[in-house]
Amino acid sequence: MRDATKYIHAGVEPDPSTGAIMTPIFQTSTYVQSAPGKNKGYEYARSQNPTRSALERALAVIEQGKHALSFSSGVAATDAVIKLLKPGDEVITANDMYGGTYRLFTKIYAKFGIQFHFLNTQDASLVEKAITKNTKLIWLETPTNPLMNITDIQAIASIAKKHGILVCVDNTFASPYLQNPITLGADIVMHSVTKYLAGHSDVIQGALIMNDDSLREELYFIQKSCGAIPGPQDCFLVLRGIKTLHVRMQRHCENGEKIARFLRNHSKVSKVFWPGFEDHPNHDIAKKQMKAFGSMLSFELVDDSPENTTRFLSSTSIFALAESLGGVESLVNHPASMTHASIPREERIKNGLRDGLIRLSIGIEDADDLMEDLNNAIG
Repeated sequence: MRDATKYIHAGVEPDPSTGAIMTPIFQTSTYVQSAPGKNKGYEYARSQNPTRSALERALAVIEQGKHALSFSSGVAATDAVIKLLKPGDEVITANDMYGGTYRLFTKIYAKFGIQFHFLNTQDASLVEKAITKNTKLIWLETPTNPLMNITDIQAIASIAKKHGILVCVDNTFASPYLQNPITLGADIVMHSVTKYLAGHSDVIQGALIMNDDSLREELYFIQKSCGAIPGPQDCFLVLRGIKTLHVRMQRHCENGEKIARFLRNHSKVSKVFWPGFEDHPNHDIAKKQMKAFGSMLSFELVDDSPENTTRFLSSTSIFALAESLGGVESLVNHPASMTHASIPREERIKNGLRDGLIRLSIGIEDADDLMEDLNNAIG
């Protein structure tokens, strides 16, 4: 099945009881059993829900995996992966990552004896040198949030396999349309479904996709036991969002390239972070493992003083100043004070996330309108 057909039909069938072409919203907390232990595959909605099951089938298909589990948020999905570990285990992860993941790792799980090593995962040799007998997980983002760094998933997965280490890739920025980490050797793919998969800024949800049966059972046990599940209404909305993922991503990518090149040629912009540029440090790897380069980018103004940065952030009319990304509307974000504020400033600066960095999520509006809006705000 080709992509355009797959996104529309993956995981869903007409409702057998009515013929409804859309998966119904099964708004129920429990299910009637014909006898104790005898049911129709559903017993309690924390464990299973037919709307959620349809979504999980769809997620597995579009990520080219065997199994999928959906969670109440991307952070909840990340939390489930870390719950596979025990005190004394070690995790290798990137020094450039989403602030919420950093906060979860350092403020929650470090207290329970799990050790996290933050390093430049773009250099596979550094990753291999950091491995110890206690290393159980390598957690990757590619492209990274917000510096758009690229990690070679296949190279890291090959190293991990030699050592019997799990690899989980946060694929939120790319989406399944642009990148499929499982085909590159990753064990688990994580999505903040809130973003491109749902696509309309109206859902909070996360997901994990994997091939291994036993890994699925472990993660399902965590999901069922800890209860961080999405409701059926949200699952329905994501199923609807997936049906247009391919057409939305095509427009996102077209606009993303236009905006990236516009900003790079602007006299008042000093630097643009976008992996589609041929001189991006890992452009060739991005080209190898992604279908296109996405619509997330960051940039710095020539005058990156706090006053001028704030003035710009408050001056756009189409770009909305807000956290999140991946919706049909364009958003502007200030990582240092918003999405990445939980990372200590010295750590941010050391890893290249300057106070003046501005992150854009390019929507699917008319690109000329978006460029005019940015130009007017830059001044």
